[in-house]
Amino acid sequence: MRLSAKFGSCFHSLSLREAHEKEGVIELTLSFPVAAIDAIDEFLLEFGDPRWMVMQDLPSAQAQLVGLFASEDEANEAWDALRASSSFFPTSAVPHRRQLAEQDWKDSYKAHFKPSQFGRLHWVPIWERESYRIPTGDAVIWLDPGLAFGTGNHETTRLCCERLVRLAPAYPPDTSVIDAGCGSGILALSAARLGFSRVVGFDNDPEAVRVSVENAALNNMTGAVDFFVGDLITGLAGRTGKIVFANIQADVLMRFADQLLGAVEPGGALILSGILSRELEQVRGAFAEAATGWSLDSRTMGEWSDLLLRRPA
Repeated sequence: MRLSAKFGSCFHSLSLREAHEKEGVIELTLSFPVAAIDAIDEFLLEFGDPRWMVMQDLPSAQAQLVGLFASEDEANEAWDALRASSSFFPTSAVPHRRQLAEQDWKDSYKAHFKPSQFGRLHWVPIWERESYRIPTGDAVIWLDPGLAFGTGNHETTRLCCERLVRLAPAYPPDTSVIDAGCGSGILALSAARLGFSRVVGFDNDPEAVRVSVENAALNNMTGAVDFFVGDLITGLAGRTGKIVFANIQADVLMRFADQLLGAVEPGGALILSGILSRELEQVRGAFAEAATGWSLDSRTMGEWSDLLLRRPA
């Protein structure tokens, strides 16, 4: 099963929880040709409504657009907005509609989220808490998609976490870590779980910060990360880190290159993600020009890439 970036996003968690506690969640689904997956996935990323997702069942070669909404009105408005913004969905297209009861809604997530491991760090669904065995010395972050926790299914998040795990042994526990645009907090909390004691995470969306705090509590990590509301100007003002994350879309990364680079301490690392593979050379060029003398390294996973910049000591 392939899932788009939207499936693991921090999306309207409060309204969805309230909905399924009362009457259920409205699900819209629409089948479309498998050949259109990449184009529709990219459109959804730019469209910016994280209630929509793309799902592909590889064995059956079926692809679907799926949306989850807190009410019929919300579902209707979202479908009208989506159809008006793209030629992918003609006026004749009618999505299948059904109401998911609380258990159905929860189970629909459970079917798609499995444990992941990055070196000694494990990301594990909360419903496997009693059965999952954590090797001695390893660390775990418990994930609950029902709380809109970014699950790490998306390549951009996984690229960042793999970098973090590989970098971690080279830095002492008191290393300062900044997660710029923390979303649901998964990367910042992972850094803290790996032993870093000075971790901050910020996002310009207050709901994302609220969910990050909630997810810290889920992992008995309240206070382990300082989460706050801020953008790439206010969040980084007067603040530096030895490891800095920014899993944000490419145009924003380039626009704020000076701020991101200025937040990295000597001998530190800047981990950038959220970069489509076709955008990598442009992003790499912009940061290479702004970071003279820094080393650069990139990797690609699926249609996404990351960029690691190391500042000389």
